Amino acid sequence: MEHSVVSATKFNAWFGDNHAVKNVSIKIEKNQVVAVMGPSGCGKTTFLRCINRMHELIPGTKTEGSLKLYDDEIYSMNPIYVRYKIGMVFQRPNPFPNLSIYDNVVAGYKLNGLKMSKADMDVIVEKSLTSAALWNEVKDSLHKKGTFLSGGQQQRLCIARAIAMEPEVILFDEPTSALDPISTSSIETLFHELKTNYTLIIVTHNMQQAARVSDKTAFFYLGELVEFDNTKKMFTAPKDARTQNYITGRFS
Repeated sequence: MEHSVVSATKFNAWFGDNHAVKNVSIKIEKNQVVAVMGPSGCGKTTFLRCINRMHELIPGTKTEGSLKLYDDEIYSMNPIYVRYKIGMVFQRPNPFPNLSIYDNVVAGYKLNGLKMSKADMDVIVEKSLTSAALWNEVKDSLHKKGTFLSGGQQQRLCIARAIAMEPEVILFDEPTSALDPISTSSIETLFHELKTNYTLIIVTHNMQQAARVSDKTAFFYLGELVEFDNTKKMFTAPKDARTQNYITGRFS
């Protein structure tokens, strides 16, 4: 039996009076890449941020319904633990500007006061940078600042920082929208490698990217989950007219 890593049941989220996510029910399986697409302001980024409780950092938010990591309610867990288990990579690469490449990777451990030996840290840094396909490019400059890297390398450093905490799930919010085509292609290749060990949920405006990288696609419109299916099926034979209209560019 397939086991959902992240599942939502009748999940709702509000920012003040704005009902941003409406009655969403979805099951996301282990080791899949799930693309979340839809026009601007349709609730996809809000839903993504609810999964690791990032939206709570904005005042006036509330949620209703169930959102689980495996069998545990995410909103009953310690938010710090949630963010260990559910990493996040943002639209613009955001390495900590005053930290070295090495210290960026282990920043999560240091910020949370987790003590470990230098040898253990060395292992985590090498493993995480290797998983993010960055080790060979930076292994001789680990003590330079992370901001010295190119945009694509900085984004892979942010992915390494998320991987270092050994999450179950990694959330990506438009992870390549600030990158050039070559960097975008290297991150997309990386998604295929990462899914052997992680479940990836990627919000993207780029339908071609969703088609290239994901196993399943969720289409959000006006806060609702309109359709969720195998990506190939969704792009060739969507069930809902709104999905069809979006894919064929009748509304954006």
